[in-house]
Amino acid sequence: MKQSLFLLLLMIGCYSCQQSSITITKNGRSDYHIEIAADASVNEKEAAKVLQQYIQLSTGVELEVKTGYSDDKKTIQLIVNEQPEPAVRYYNKAHKLVIEGSNGYLLSAVYEFLEREMACRFWAPDAETIPQIDKLTLPVGESYLYSPPVHVRTVHSKLFYEHPEFADKQRVTYEAFPMYAPEARVHTFHRFLPADQYFDKHPEYYALVNRKRRPTQLCLSNPDVLRLVTEAVEATFASHPEASVVSVSQDDNTQYCQCEDCEAIHQEEGSPSGSMIRFVNAVAQNFPDKQISTLAYQYTRKACKTKPLDNVLITLCSIECDRSASIEDKCSDFAVDLQAWKNLTENIRIWDYTTQFTNFLAPFPNIYTLAPNIRFFADNNAKWIFEQHSHNPSELFELRSYLLARLLWNPERNTDVLIREFCDGYYGEAGPKVVEYITDIHKALESHPDFFLFLYGGPSQAFDSFLNKEALAGYNLCFDEAEAQVTDNAELLKRVRRARLGVRYATLEACRANLSETYSLKNTDFVRKELAAFEQSCYDGHITMMNETRFMVTDYLDLYERNLDRVTINNLASEKAVTLLTKPHKYANENPQTLTDNAYGGGSFYANWLGFEGNDMVAVVDLGEVQTFENISTGFLQVINHVVFFPTEVNYSVSLDGENYTKVGRILNERPLQKDSKINDTQLFALELPQTDARFVKIEAKNMKTPPVWHHAVGLPSWIFADEVQVY
Repeated sequence: MKQSLFLLLLMIGCYSCQQSSITITKNGRSDYHIEIAADASVNEKEAAKVLQQYIQLSTGVELEVKTGYSDDKKTIQLIVNEQPEPAVRYYNKAHKLVIEGSNGYLLSAVYEFLEREMACRFWAPDAETIPQIDKLTLPVGESYLYSPPVHVRTVHSKLFYEHPEFADKQRVTYEAFPMYAPEARVHTFHRFLPADQYFDKHPEYYALVNRKRRPTQLCLSNPDVLRLVTEAVEATFASHPEASVVSVSQDDNTQYCQCEDCEAIHQEEGSPSGSMIRFVNAVAQNFPDKQISTLAYQYTRKACKTKPLDNVLITLCSIECDRSASIEDKCSDFAVDLQAWKNLTENIRIWDYTTQFTNFLAPFPNIYTLAPNIRFFADNNAKWIFEQHSHNPSELFELRSYLLARLLWNPERNTDVLIREFCDGYYGEAGPKVVEYITDIHKALESHPDFFLFLYGGPSQAFDSFLNKEALAGYNLCFDEAEAQVTDNAELLKRVRRARLGVRYATLEACRANLSETYSLKNTDFVRKELAAFEQSCYDGHITMMNETRFMVTDYLDLYERNLDRVTINNLASEKAVTLLTKPHKYANENPQTLTDNAYGGGSFYANWLGFEGNDMVAVVDLGEVQTFENISTGFLQVINHVVFFPTEVNYSVSLDGENYTKVGRILNERPLQKDSKINDTQLFALELPQTDARFVKIEAKNMKTPPVWHHAVGLPSWIFADEVQVY
């Protein structure tokens, strides 16, 4: 009897040991197959195909996919459950493995399984790591359940928009505005009531600004405006029955209506968002089965008192925030606004910003702000987050796209771990050096706690902080060592050089600014080597745009070549004293010597440009003594959406004594402002004259004063920006 009991216990023990794990594949063989529902959808079939594909890539075994669930023990069943909240789950019972996803999340559940149990990693559309496994096993009773706190996750990156299969792998949307009607995504006032159709006959439909009607925004207290917008929204939904969201939102400017009725609402509500929410609520009540989205942006960011209807989606935008630290640390006003909206509604969509829009390729050390910001959004009712990255390639583009997607899926992930695993996986042996660069530049920024890391800044702002000459030398050395690690791998070398583009761009901008003897346009061999490497990396990476205003890489290279030509000129005005007869504003420290300091302007008004807001530029350059010359030129910048325009004309005068001037030439703007003008452009206003003797040169650049009526900033002062004056 005792012997029988001992044998029985031994058999049970052995069976338990055998059942401590389930073996799905071993040595290229498997008894398992994949099962999906008999009436499986396209998405379910895709999930099965992906699971089959990656198990085969990893183990060499192709599991059969069958439709209809069976009682077979050795199966992997893919199941869509009816849970309303987004969730993924997998578990095993005896020999059976079940992978579940709530509606729309089955494929996400498959990718969670592949990552967690098979260590698959998906770095970029063309780069992934799939470990080779001889034996795929799972512990008996293995179970995993996860519900992402953010339900709609968007990273504004073409890596996802142009590669939907990669978006699936990272669990983000394929497009910027899923569920929206295509022509009604954001800034829709001008679409619903076009000014060229209504403004002449009905100026009262539009904003009263400084006691004058302007087609900048709509008058939201006008009942006819409400009627017309509601009709336009109805037509939009009728044209796009598949859409569930239409945006009824302000245009991209701050010139809102200040008429008596609108202002009364603003005072009563405590914010201009009051007239917006009352208006949007009135529209939304006509579409109870749809959702109306609007913006809490710039002048409407502060919450009002009126509660948005349940089918109104508030899109709260963080455009003003300092990106050198988390929003809670450095942008307390926005944090207060978010919490105020949270008290009014559960329908909050965050529109966050993660790149420098004026300089996509510039170093922008904000990486360690991403996780705390996303956690903060999620903790305050944000179920929908849109991270506006550059869309087009930018500094560390692949890493940033990957990092943002991972954090949107799980905001609790550790940023350092994500960076290290990506860099090791994507850059190979050079990975540790790329990590070192990221660490170093963020530490350099931290050592300047008062630095405002701005979305519309540029490298020149940081030449006395995290991009000073010593820092740049260290970053370049780091990347020299990174490249040395992968010289025998052409693809990895291209990736590392693409990662270096930010440092290379900052280096070129430092040279343009004559930051030091090394970083100077006069260091011709060094500059041309850096410029050639920059151009090659852009070409290899299919990188074409420098910023959001469509200043292209080709424009940048052409301008840089012109600057290199200009620096060879024996400029009689170089380093000479400048007297301004009109006042500059804000940029280049308002320093008149910006016009003769041998630092040339780039595509951004932050880089070596002297700005004049609403007034002409009148400057006198003292050549120190009477000189003989035949040419005078001044460079000017245009950035139309930032209200920066070429002067209408530039007049040049000369004097021997600084008192009596003779006009020697008038140069008209060769490219007058039009609706279709190039958004971001530069122009040299150059005068050739007979041999002239003079000591003083006066430059008078005429400002447009205010934009034309079709421009979003009509009524506001316009800017002109000038760089180097050359006399030769």
